[in-house]
Amino acid sequence: MSKPYVVGIDIGGTNTVFGIVDARGHVVAADSVKTRKHADFDDYIAELHEGLSRLIKANEAENQIQGIGIGAPNGNYYTGEIINPPNLPWGPVIPLAEKVSKAFGGIPVAVTNDANAAAVGEMTYGAARGMKDFIMITLGTGVGSGIVINGQLVYGSDGFAGELGHVIMKRNNGRVCGCGRTGCLEAYCSATGVARTAREFLEVRTEPSLLRNLEIEDITSKDVYDAAMAGDKLAKDIFNYTGEILGEAFADMAAFSSPQAFILFGGLAKSGDLLLKPIKESFDKNVMPIFRGKAKILVSELKESDAAVLGASALGWEARYRYEAPHIEKTEED
Repeated sequence: MSKPYVVGIDIGGTNTVFGIVDARGHVVAADSVKTRKHADFDDYIAELHEGLSRLIKANEAENQIQGIGIGAPNGNYYTGEIINPPNLPWGPVIPLAEKVSKAFGGIPVAVTNDANAAAVGEMTYGAARGMKDFIMITLGTGVGSGIVINGQLVYGSDGFAGELGHVIMKRNNGRVCGCGRTGCLEAYCSATGVARTAREFLEVRTEPSLLRNLEIEDITSKDVYDAAMAGDKLAKDIFNYTGEILGEAFADMAAFSSPQAFILFGGLAKSGDLLLKPIKESFDKNVMPIFRGKAKILVSELKESDAAVLGASALGWEARYRYEAPHIEKTEED
């Protein structure tokens, strides 16, 4: 008996990673192509088709792919398009689902942004299994989020709901964010935000720090982590500052969706108690009493090397259902 598989595709600014995933959430095989290699989108699709077809054939999965899920910057679940994508050479509107489905003979395709894909993956394979209400927070170069309420991902009226990285945390004299506004959560609590905090602290504070041995403009969040793990007080204070802001943001988020958990994913999430302890303390301090003690703050259970493909692949099963559902005939009147 043949096995059903889905394909997960994660489109990043540099690389596009894709893989074949079975029903148990096991990545059977994975590979990648360069995202920006082709200025023409059709040429990119052709290379993606060639690479993925080769992978499918090598793993004897022909005619067993049930659906394809794609996580992409500014991916729109409703339309299957990428709209004004940051760091991608095509646009402003890319008919991603249509092109990929056509290239693979009509296999159903679902598209969303990378943070939403991570949330679906966590709900299907990871720490959110069995949860109907949670918020996924991705802490990478930026801050992304996926909001799940009553078992459903929140997309909003236009497919772009859930940009919690761009709630404003500092309304007066806030940092300029990549979105063009000032004071956004992303400007403080992303990996780049941590590096910005380090530069600010080094400029206004005078105590010794291991970070002073580095070129100030080259400092990364990893440098801050290494210094904190070595006992550096200023570096620890940077993590405390970051965690306090995240905890305040989570307290506000709890007020509108009352999640069972906040699940953290990305490089900063691996900082452990350096970040989790101040988040929890700040959350407990700032959350409304009615929500206190209810929401857990967890770290993703998805294996980092497989997370992008798994998150996208979970959409593949959903794409299959969406394709089949309209063809199910009613047997009785409502």
